[in-house]
Amino acid sequence: MIGISADFDPVHKGHVKLIEKAKEIGKENGDKVAIYLNKGFSANHAPFFTSYEVRREMALKAGADKVIPIEGLHHRLTLSYSVPIRIARMIEDGVVDYVDAANVSPKEIHKYSKKFVDKGIFVGIDRNLPNRNVIRWFAVNEFLFKKYNKKMNFHIIPELEFNGKVSGRYIRKNILDNDLQLPENINDFLPKTTIKILKREIKNGNIPGKRNLEDITKRMNTYSRANLEKIAYLTGNAINEIVKGRVYRDEESIWATFRRAGYGPVLTRLAISSIEKEVKKEEVLKLMKEYELKGIIPHEQSIKRVIERGYYVANQKGIPASEADKKFKKTNVKINDLPLRLEAGLNLTKYESSIITDRLKGDLYIDKDGKISIELKADGKKIKTNLRLPANEVTYLRYVMDSHFIPINSKIKKSKKGYKVEINIQDD
Repeated sequence: MIGISADFDPVHKGHVKLIEKAKEIGKENGDKVAIYLNKGFSANHAPFFTSYEVRREMALKAGADKVIPIEGLHHRLTLSYSVPIRIARMIEDGVVDYVDAANVSPKEIHKYSKKFVDKGIFVGIDRNLPNRNVIRWFAVNEFLFKKYNKKMNFHIIPELEFNGKVSGRYIRKNILDNDLQLPENINDFLPKTTIKILKREIKNGNIPGKRNLEDITKRMNTYSRANLEKIAYLTGNAINEIVKGRVYRDEESIWATFRRAGYGPVLTRLAISSIEKEVKKEEVLKLMKEYELKGIIPHEQSIKRVIERGYYVANQKGIPASEADKKFKKTNVKINDLPLRLEAGLNLTKYESSIITDRLKGDLYIDKDGKISIELKADGKKIKTNLRLPANEVTYLRYVMDSHFIPINSKIKKSKKGYKVEINIQDD
């Protein structure tokens, strides 16, 4: 089977070239061309301009033999984690040849990807690298050879250009800017079948696809810091900016909040998608652990390594956190007896101490002053208080809380001197 993985939103002539190349490769052995089509959310964590059913129709009209949906990944995982899962699926399905487009040669792609293969990590691929996503795919394909003892053969064709690269983003923008009419200049980029389908969908009011802004704004306007902390890809800083920026009514105000929190466009889209679908850290961790145990997620991206990095950085004295982080990655540090359970003191009033009970569950969050705090509910009352921890444990815990996908459980523990909080960092 010949595979292509894409959004196809919408199918343009560059995609047609991919399909034509795939059919040319498959002709010799009678292999079918399969499009692994993202469903639900795009690879860039955004809602689609056109629905899955419509993009499937476009792909088949453009010459594909079959379309296989890929769903449930792009509102839960970054590309560093979703790409290994997608490639593993294709290899397991029997895809032998993979077709993609890039304006760099296979030799250059191999050179750029080698260091990521050698390190076994696909996070942090330089944004300035040409066709960085193709490089990531190539690197992951090489990495998974160790698991499957086989890999897909990559076939790279030049990206199609008409006075610049043809892209779905450019096509979508021009249609939106032209009051949902297809401008003449766009028709040059699209096969006749796509033009016909797009006109039909526009006429029927099915374009563009949109986010569920009602659910997003409701959660951003009403959820407490403790409840927002449970959602994946929200750091303590982002949560405080969300609370500070209330009330939300439109996407512009939402994007402005994430910009203030230091989020780039890709992470912003992923965070908004997580809020929209209420993706909890627990479900992301469970999904990652499933593929980690299968050997599809590399060790250096494992949950344990993320926690180890936080612990290492927190315990390096005299150097900035950024330098400690680089040192951890460069020297391949191993942590023995990684502490996944901490105990913290509480600042409670006499009344609060009288109504809480042993093993009462709590929710950690970062308060408006940047301090780690806990929210407890006892006797119909809500109790909020800061935790008392050594400085290095504060740094370690904050690093884990801001890791995007590692959940933390906490419960009250009765001691001889009163009450403490038992904090458990989940790694499985």
